[in-house]
Amino acid sequence: MRKVRRSILLFAILLSLGGVAFKVTEIVRRMQKEVKSNPIKALDYLPESALQLKDFHRAKIENGRKVWELFGEEANYFKEQKEALIKKPRFYYYDKKGEVAETKGDTARLYLNEKELERMELRGAVQVTFQGYVLNSEEANYLPAQDQIVLPGHTTIVGEGLALEGARMEVEMEAKKMRLLQAVKTKIEPEKLAKKKNNTSSKPQIGG
Repeated sequence: MRKVRRSILLFAILLSLGGVAFKVTEIVRRMQKEVKSNPIKALDYLPESALQLKDFHRAKIENGRKVWELFGEEANYFKEQKEALIKKPRFYYYDKKGEVAETKGDTARLYLNEKELERMELRGAVQVTFQGYVLNSEEANYLPAQDQIVLPGHTTIVGEGLALEGARMEVEMEAKKMRLLQAVKTKIEPEKLAKKKNNTSSKPQIGG
């Protein structure tokens, strides 16, 4: 009788442990599925002790195409605020033709929702390299929904044969358009521009 009771108790314990194991496996599978569809989601599963990461790297893949990629020396994630602070960020945007625009700065703050990067704010010695032009400012915001990089403050733009400065630069990534909206000053070197005349189709449109 004791052997029967012991067997029943052992069987009950095994069933209980099996249920726990099944539950854990189910949770892990769900986590893996969420992270696979959205790599940023991995930050939500980090323990409090692991909310500071070295050599940060994240990328967005959409329909098999890499849309953007972000590197940083260090990342601090603030779980309650759904924000991440990146030190020395290097942000690469890949258009549908595979051409790359690079943006870097001293820091970047990422604002996240449950599924996507909502926006990114870069601050300090910001530099954007886009279609042969170099843009310099102290701040820039990447807005995924608008497919734009906006430099709201004083901005200088240098390209072959052309130099501009002003305030509030808007860069449309896929359309390859740049607009400098306020206090625009332009310096043109006609000889250098003439050399590029036959290659204007690959250059972005610049408007004031």
